[in-house]
Amino acid sequence: MSAGNNAAPVTPPNTAPSSGVGRLFALQKLGPWRLVALLITLLMLAPLLVIFSSLFNPEPEIWNHLVENVLADIAINTLWLVLGVAAGTLLLGVSLAWFTAVCHFPGRRFFSWALLLPLAMPAYVTAFVAVGLLDFTGPLQSWWREAIGPTQFPAIRSRGGVIAVMILAFYPYVYLIARNAFHTQGQRALEAAQSLGLNRWQGFWRVSLPMARPWIVGGVMLVVMECLADFGTVAVFNYDTFTSGIYKAWYSLFSLSAASQLASLLVIVVFIILLIEQQARAKMSYTQIGRGAAQQQPIKLRGWRGWAVTIFATLILLIAFIVPVTQLLLWTAESALTDLDSRYFGFLWHSLLLATLASLAVGTTALLLAYAGRRHRDLPTRALIRISTLGYALPGPVLAVGIFIPIAWLDNLIIDTAQQWFQIEIGQVLQGTLITMLLALIIRFQAVGFSAVDGHMQRITLSVDDAARSLGCSGLTLLRRIHLPILSGGILTGMMLVFVDVMKEMPITLMTRPFGWDTLAVRIFELTSEGEWQRAALPAIAIIIAGLLPTLLLTRHAER
Repeated sequence: MSAGNNAAPVTPPNTAPSSGVGRLFALQKLGPWRLVALLITLLMLAPLLVIFSSLFNPEPEIWNHLVENVLADIAINTLWLVLGVAAGTLLLGVSLAWFTAVCHFPGRRFFSWALLLPLAMPAYVTAFVAVGLLDFTGPLQSWWREAIGPTQFPAIRSRGGVIAVMILAFYPYVYLIARNAFHTQGQRALEAAQSLGLNRWQGFWRVSLPMARPWIVGGVMLVVMECLADFGTVAVFNYDTFTSGIYKAWYSLFSLSAASQLASLLVIVVFIILLIEQQARAKMSYTQIGRGAAQQQPIKLRGWRGWAVTIFATLILLIAFIVPVTQLLLWTAESALTDLDSRYFGFLWHSLLLATLASLAVGTTALLLAYAGRRHRDLPTRALIRISTLGYALPGPVLAVGIFIPIAWLDNLIIDTAQQWFQIEIGQVLQGTLITMLLALIIRFQAVGFSAVDGHMQRITLSVDDAARSLGCSGLTLLRRIHLPILSGGILTGMMLVFVDVMKEMPITLMTRPFGWDTLAVRIFELTSEGEWQRAALPAIAIIIAGLLPTLLLTRHAER
């Protein structure tokens, strides 16, 4: 199809740069959309470069203290946490995904979406509810001592306790992705396995599970990233990891450079994990059986087998969502009459304002990146877009440190310039403002917004652009009149997901907020740090309600 005189020129294959250096050098002819992608990528790279530069300026006294007393413990704790949560979510998520996608049992239609509800609950909320219920002074052990007598219970504030809580909070990541993989396979994969002499159990292990491996690995990788980024949950359990070590180095040792150096070590770990995962996927080649596979009749689990699966799914839903929410509602009813005052409207307003601004910013940058990738499909542009969306793999404390250091440097530069050139003494301009928080949040959740927008962008064929250009519609007019209406659903989906993530985000808000500018998540941290579980229920319920609607919409989309 001809694009008309207004079509963008296409570089002949024989004139393309032959080397990687030549391709990168071709970026000297940026153009407006490549320039947009480059600027957003530089925004992403800035905190990483700042963090890694700190490795060359260690503080000997602080690092001697960290090496002797801290580093080994937080490394071992982080390793056990990642291994335990990854294994637990793998077993729980895959088993539930298999049952709801391929099998038929009582309550299957309900559990297929209800098992996603824990996505609406932040992990640190599940953590303080578990501690409040199961601690020695909690209602469960107190009732048991009165009814049965003194009994030695396992300590909830332990490595096993924090791993169990994180498994219950993060298993929906694996469940959602693995269920989609099993659902597209349907029963046809098992029928093919049975035709080769395998029973259903053997077919699951030798055919269905290996075919779903890329999706399952992707879900487990999301869980690993969430574990490495988590701060609120480990803070509730007093379980020291790299994220809590970064926070303590900044606020307890008063050393921003030590926090930055710890952050650089964590970033190296994250990138090694990403490289291993991408290398493993690069050696795989999979194909989907087809749409008809999902239309096959599910396997009917008859008798006690079906009811056993129902009981299993019910227990998981009870422990992961229903019991915590019920306890939060009871605590809220007790504390709301005395604790609910005008301050909470401020907490709610700050949370909503921050989430709204961040979602709008991410929605805008995601649209610009997706359109830049559509206009320029060369390797350098794709690389820029890929780099600009790596922020989701960086823990919140890492981004907080990486953003704060250049902001502080720029602030000091502005103050010195005003003093030397204009003889004007001014205070801090950028530090302690919403700008610092928003920059960190945009980098952190850029991948969430971009994936939603780019998925819809890929559905628009290039022939639509050619037809529009032939009618004289190009540039920003093409984006505004043709692409934007089609992409509106993806943009709103991405903004909604970012809104929920920002409402739950704790470490970035806690470490970069202006003085006295508290949100619901910060309020939860302050109250749980003092052991005020009942008073922390009120802001927790507000965050859960804000996350339920997007979660329900996500489950409806998954069902379709």
